[in-house]
Amino acid sequence: MISSRGLLGWKLITRSFNSVRVNMKQYSTSEEYEKWSKRQLIERIRQLESIPKSNETDISSNSDVNIPPPKKQKRRVFDFSKYSQRFIALKFAYLGWNYNGLAYQFEDTPLPTVEETLLNALATAKLIENPALDSCDFSRCGRTDKGVSAMSQVISLKVRSALTEDEQLLKENDQKEIKYLSILNSILPSDIRITSICLRPPKDFDARFSCEYRHYRYLFKKDNLDLELMSEAAKKYEGVHDFRNFCKIDGSKQITNFNRNILGSQIIQLKDDLYAFDLKGSAFLWHQVRCMVAMLFLVAQKLEKPTLIDDMLNIEKYPAKPVYEMAHDIPLVLYDCTFPEMEWQTPSEIEDIQKFHRPFTKFKGLVTDYELKAHMAGIMSEIVLKDSEKILFTSPTSGNIPLGDGMGRNFSKYVPMDKREVGDTFDIVNERHKEKRKRKIAAKHNL
Repeated sequence: MISSRGLLGWKLITRSFNSVRVNMKQYSTSEEYEKWSKRQLIERIRQLESIPKSNETDISSNSDVNIPPPKKQKRRVFDFSKYSQRFIALKFAYLGWNYNGLAYQFEDTPLPTVEETLLNALATAKLIENPALDSCDFSRCGRTDKGVSAMSQVISLKVRSALTEDEQLLKENDQKEIKYLSILNSILPSDIRITSICLRPPKDFDARFSCEYRHYRYLFKKDNLDLELMSEAAKKYEGVHDFRNFCKIDGSKQITNFNRNILGSQIIQLKDDLYAFDLKGSAFLWHQVRCMVAMLFLVAQKLEKPTLIDDMLNIEKYPAKPVYEMAHDIPLVLYDCTFPEMEWQTPSEIEDIQKFHRPFTKFKGLVTDYELKAHMAGIMSEIVLKDSEKILFTSPTSGNIPLGDGMGRNFSKYVPMDKREVGDTFDIVNERHKEKRKRKIAAKHNL
């Protein structure tokens, strides 16, 4: 039972709350408050706190409270015409599993791309006018797929400069230039790090076409793989070959030449039972490395012979690609990109290293987080997988095809590569895409 005094107090509190709500609604909606600056919001709070306590129970009276909404501030437009530009190259590393690949996409993607994130950071720092590829003569070295990482990716582009074109030519003026590395690393997420910069790239430099070769590594655990057979098969990739059966054919590119030069292909040990397929080549096709790894896994599992590589490279025997699953994306890394002699500079050489304390600390925290989680998973695996040899034992008629993700794909009966269905040849894929494009254009113009 509420006393009359308590009931009166409750009514006063309720009326006060409703009056404040009505009065606040008079000036702005919640959506409008979201557009206010921090300074405007603080001023609004101060205005409300300055209302005399005697008016709290009658705050709905507009004559008692007359607080005008803050004036909208005009956004200051950055004038790029006041600055010169300079052409630079950036070397950076990223962990790819949080991104929808490297390349900028012109449609929505489930995850952001690395280039989209980079361009947004460049635009935020007012180093480029718009976060678009065509706004800054953008070029990339090696395109990586969704989930794939890179340790030495390179891009070239034009950015805003604090120096005149003549001043940019002299190395002694580098200390006066915009601190590109510290600015970008402070804006970018911790899993993307700019590691060095070339302020004066060679004449006619292009991140894509000036690259001499790309160096990939695919990490894997030894497990039950025959590394001798795997190494024998890997060597067969070296040289110039037609790799149409080791890629995904993209009709939109209309590619007809699938010859690629592989400079080096081997299996190397990184540490303990962790190995890598180490691959160097002048250029690669879409999904080429992951398809190459998938074939090596079949050989290392003794499901196929090393001569499988010879057969798959023989376009007379396999004019079209047999149906098979490519290896998982996470273990693949663009390890390095090699260019002619260039003047790369690290943060400690051209900028105040103290400005890197916070970005480097954040990255160190990211690494520690992954290390602790990996160590914890390792402890758990000792308990969960102690009987793994008994549990994972497979009969001669069934087994598991490794795909690099630790799980692979189980099969009850393995189908040899020469018994599998094959896909369409590249000319059929290209023609189908051309016809589809014609239909789209005709529909657009109502023809």
